Amino acid sequence: MKTWEEKLAFYDKLIEANPNFKRKGKTVPCTTANGHMFSQLNKAGEIGIRLPKEAGEKFMEEYSSTRFKSYGSFMRGYVLIPESLYSNTELLGKLLQKGYEYVMSLESK
Repeated sequence: MKTWEEKLAFYDKLIEANPNFKRKGKTVPCTTANGHMFSQLNKAGEIGIRLPKEAGEKFMEEYSSTRFKSYGSFMRGYVLIPESLYSNTELLGKLLQKGYEYVMSLESK
């Protein structure tokens, strides 16, 4: 995937596979639940998913990833999804579900 539009289409396809949530945002594509955002596609076309602290640390170590940065700032609790994982849509679907479950466990905003 080279263009931002191709990355947006890929992000949309991942989200459409899960009936628990829908994509929101026109300028900042994201998913939200319980008043909290849990995934985002930034200007660079990178996907970030919010995970519980331990799960995020394990993910970054296992997949040689880093924290997710959007609009010049690191997003608290988010991990950067490496493009090398984009072919593993099953794993990405599970990560999105884990992010959804995490924000549903938080106090509602």
